[in-house]
Amino acid sequence: MSDLPATHAFRPIEDQLDLITKGAAEILPLEALKERLAQSLASGKPLRIKAGFDPTAPDLHLGHTVLIRKLRHFQLLGHTVIFLIGDGTALIGDPTGRNVTRKPLTREQIAANAETYKQQVFKILDPEKTEVRYNSEWLDKLSYYDMVKLMAQFTVSQMLEREDFTKRFHAEQPIALHELIYPIAQGYDSVALECDVELGGTDQKFNLMRGRDLQKHFGQPQQSILMVPILEGLDGVQKMSKSYGNAIGIHEPAPEMYGKVMSISDELMWRFYTLLTDLSTSQIENMESEIATGALHPMQAKKNLAHFLVTTFHSFEEADAAAENWSKQFQQRGIAEDIPTVSVALTTEGLSDPTTNEVRVPKLLVLSGLATSAGEATRKITENAVSLNGEKLTTRTITREALGDAPVLRLGKRQVRLSFKPAEHTA
Repeated sequence: MSDLPATHAFRPIEDQLDLITKGAAEILPLEALKERLAQSLASGKPLRIKAGFDPTAPDLHLGHTVLIRKLRHFQLLGHTVIFLIGDGTALIGDPTGRNVTRKPLTREQIAANAETYKQQVFKILDPEKTEVRYNSEWLDKLSYYDMVKLMAQFTVSQMLEREDFTKRFHAEQPIALHELIYPIAQGYDSVALECDVELGGTDQKFNLMRGRDLQKHFGQPQQSILMVPILEGLDGVQKMSKSYGNAIGIHEPAPEMYGKVMSISDELMWRFYTLLTDLSTSQIENMESEIATGALHPMQAKKNLAHFLVTTFHSFEEADAAAENWSKQFQQRGIAEDIPTVSVALTTEGLSDPTTNEVRVPKLLVLSGLATSAGEATRKITENAVSLNGEKLTTRTITREALGDAPVLRLGKRQVRLSFKPAEHTA
């Protein structure tokens, strides 16, 4: 899903910015990035673009690929892309968003995870045009004296400006000393690699800025930082995370990945298009206009998105098969494909019984808007007028597992697809 050629080096600055800024939450400083692009265009020398990933888990989900997709955009424009594996910083563990100190990983665990990362990211990046680096290359060579000099550039009060550290400090939750080193180590990565631009999520702003600080200290031009937003999960509310149960793993089977993408809301679909594809902003806006005029059905737009993502991480043939399988399932069950999605919180009072892991169907029918009262819902169940995923539902309760992730609930001729909001989560 890209009209871009294999390489798009040295296009006019405004054309480059159209792709670079697509989906970006913030670029600091933007004018400096424009100046670097102008210098690159004049000299023919590509910019050095870096994004770092700590291999703290063996696999990735679509939320992780937002950064990788943005790296690809710079790569398509002819710039040098550095996929940095933080095997050195992973020994500390990024404290961003944490209210407890991470458990340390062994070198062996980090090495094994790093190998799976490389296998997965090259489904998006061109392996022949990607510079893969490990920050242990330079972090392991720092002497005690070198580290003291680096740490001397910052104060404790600066470190406590981090929102997560501030919260933990006021909550009297432990902050280990080695956690304070993490932003400094990440900042030194930019010095070692002489980066022009560093990419990261919006939650990484504090760490990204430390790279600018250290580059200034070492007499290097300061990098621009480009932050991408955090992608929401299937529920459209919480960030995509395996711990929230709302993630789409890029190693999931093709039919499962396709089905999950088809379960997202129309509103979330546009976020996916913006953050997970190579389409330009104008191309996405044209698609939205086509839907507004009736020239394109929203369901077809979502099918195109699901097909693209499955093709990216599996193959075109598997995407075709997943699409056909999905359509057949809905046709066989008498379920329309273009039905509205309703978001429901399973934590709603009276809906779930945590002791039995059961969900009360009458309450679910009311929350989904299919019934006006629990009494009406119970009567309709008795009359065999309620179905779940095309199967008659005759009981007033159903287990959470049997309900599934994106079930289709029907009462009479009306039907909705359910999307479940996660419970409140504490990191």
